[in-house]
Amino acid sequence: MSLAEQVLEGNIRAAARLMRDIDDCRPEAIEELKLLYHRTGKAFIIGITGPPGAGKSTLVDQLTASFRTRGKKVGVVAIDPTSPFTGGAILGDRIRMNRHSCDEGVFIRSLATRGSLGGLSRSTSDVALVMDAIGMDIIIIETVGVGQDEVDIVKEAHTTCVVMVPGLGDDIQAIKAGILEIGDIFVVNKADRDGADRTARELSNMLEMRNIVDGNWNPQVMKTEATRGTGINELTDEIMKHRDFFLTSGTMSTFLRERNQRHFMGILRDTLFRKALLFMAINNDLDRVVSGMSDHHIDPYSAVEEIVAKMMPQRVE
Repeated sequence: MSLAEQVLEGNIRAAARLMRDIDDCRPEAIEELKLLYHRTGKAFIIGITGPPGAGKSTLVDQLTASFRTRGKKVGVVAIDPTSPFTGGAILGDRIRMNRHSCDEGVFIRSLATRGSLGGLSRSTSDVALVMDAIGMDIIIIETVGVGQDEVDIVKEAHTTCVVMVPGLGDDIQAIKAGILEIGDIFVVNKADRDGADRTARELSNMLEMRNIVDGNWNPQVMKTEATRGTGINELTDEIMKHRDFFLTSGTMSTFLRERNQRHFMGILRDTLFRKALLFMAINNDLDRVVSGMSDHHIDPYSAVEEIVAKMMPQRVE
């Protein structure tokens, strides 16, 4: 049996192996994904994003437990940063979720960013696809600690939770571009800290200043203490409330079309890039161009046009 067939039968080992092959960019993984794709699209994806130290992993651990008490199978994709110097990564987020290791209804996979920006790994979408195929009802994607413009999760998740904590900065932090726009739910974690009420109040005030069109979702601010489990059931309820809105308001069709387009364009871009590298390797074009650029004998713009023209005899403007 192929890996894809084993995954569709619920084989966890096969799913883990396929995810590894996907993350390692092995060509055979693409063939397996082709078989799986037609059997996916049932899972609901939740994104958990926010700055480093906001308690995202602990929050994900508690949400996983909460969804399990409701009979949902949960897949977790935890993204960890990659060192820009060594290329290594400590996939440590799942250590905080160790209590779920013996639960057959939970599947946890850690991924390294491998240089990708936006808070996600380049293989995130395809790994989530495998979790969908194996029967996970809920997939939680925890981003690496992100900045204000690294918000790719909003393009991937049906519901995006932005996690913040008291004491990260002044009032201006709450209204900077990229923060208020991406959240479906805002979570003030570590709510036992001084300033938590103020942070929640400021977020609520900023959200009230937005122009909410009638019929659109109105984001709420929730307070949690993930280490104690306080506020987790209320947050789960709010996520399910947004899920119901998402499925009944007509938002789903627009979201899926835009996500599918981005997914296709990403695959197309990566495939063309790999083919270009293989093409240039035939005549050692890369070294020739780089050497020519060093003494400014060759400009990179003309070099790219030359390579593209060689690869595609029929010129595309």
